[in-house]
Amino acid sequence: MWVARTRTRPNRPCSRPFVRLLSGRFRALRSDDSGAAVIIAAVIFPVLIGAMGLGTEAGYWYLTQRKLQHAADVAAHAAAVRKRAGDTKSGMLAAATHVARESGLPATGAIAVNSPPTSGALAGNGNGVEVVLTETQPLLLSSVFLSEPVKVQARTVVRIDANSHACVLALAPTAPAAVKVAGSSSVTLNGCDVASNSNASDALSMDGSAKLTTDCAYTVGGAVTTSNLVLQKCGSVQTQAPKTIDPYADLEEPAASGTCHSQSSFNADTTLTPTHQSHPSGLPIMRFCSGLKVTGGTITLKPGLYIIEGGDLAVNAGTTITGSDVTIYFTEKAGLKLNGGATINLSAPTTGPYSGLLFFGSRSSTVIANQVNGASGSTFDGAVYFPASGVEYAGRSGSTGGCTQIIGKTVTFTGNSEVKSDCQAKGARPILTDRSIKIVE
Repeated sequence: MWVARTRTRPNRPCSRPFVRLLSGRFRALRSDDSGAAVIIAAVIFPVLIGAMGLGTEAGYWYLTQRKLQHAADVAAHAAAVRKRAGDTKSGMLAAATHVARESGLPATGAIAVNSPPTSGALAGNGNGVEVVLTETQPLLLSSVFLSEPVKVQARTVVRIDANSHACVLALAPTAPAAVKVAGSSSVTLNGCDVASNSNASDALSMDGSAKLTTDCAYTVGGAVTTSNLVLQKCGSVQTQAPKTIDPYADLEEPAASGTCHSQSSFNADTTLTPTHQSHPSGLPIMRFCSGLKVTGGTITLKPGLYIIEGGDLAVNAGTTITGSDVTIYFTEKAGLKLNGGATINLSAPTTGPYSGLLFFGSRSSTVIANQVNGASGSTFDGAVYFPASGVEYAGRSGSTGGCTQIIGKTVTFTGNSEVKSDCQAKGARPILTDRSIKIVE
């Protein structure tokens, strides 16, 4: 008989739910990136913060540079004003430093003033002034990227331009009537200005029927003039003007050395010839230790340097003095007395150490007045330069085409005069007026 058998399974727990659970856990673990995010954040956040700090600090540096540039601009202008007034470099630096500090340059900031500039288009130009300001900025958050403090710098270059030139300059800082046109004088200055550095209310003075014709007139102080003043390029006298610089202020004076000439008076036709005596100037010289008097005849001066000391160079009426490439130097209380009746035709050298200088008075000589007069037809071709003493000028000097500059402690015109100052081709230094200051870099 057939008997049906039933197959039974062993009694063991079901494992599928566990497998599913385990598989899910593995999948979750595989997709979990929370630890990597922490690591990435740890790397990126300092960089991000540093970048934000760098951007913020860079903006501050830019603002600082703009403020520093403004300070450099006004400091350079202040330095140029002092240069225009004849100050030394130390005076320029003091003015620039004061203005820069007041304009925001901190005490730790550095300032350099260069005249002439040491770089740029005006490098080596004596009319330029360069100011460089430097400020060091400490690092904050930007130290993530930088290891050295940041230096913020600003640079400005200004140029002093001269728009005109003078042929008459009085150097006295306070003297009344430092430039005076007196009595019935008639003075014509052809193509040039008159300037007075005196701060007196009558730094330029005219009286009586005196006439003055010039391009422009500049005074540090004021002016007392008449209707006989003719200004050909200005509407009025430019009062309260900047000081006009002495163009020969840095010129070294000749040494009073060499053999003293035994003869100091001449009354007949004579030719004077300087000789080489190993003078520091390198020029041939002739030295008169007791002054020099010319009472007659024609005196011809050969080229060279003439040294007058211990007495005046006095030239009487009726005599004639001629010479070219001549410089006459006055020292030890020597003065110049050229009588109005004498004929004087002299010209300065156009090269060499005393180029452009015809008469050169020592800066220690305080002669009250040097008389520079000449008969009609006389020509003084060069600079009449007496920085420490007065000049009384008369005669039609320069009327025949010469160039004449008159620079004295004071200048007084006592007769009819005509002065022409187109002297650069003659080796003279220009007397610069109407000088403006302009930022160029």
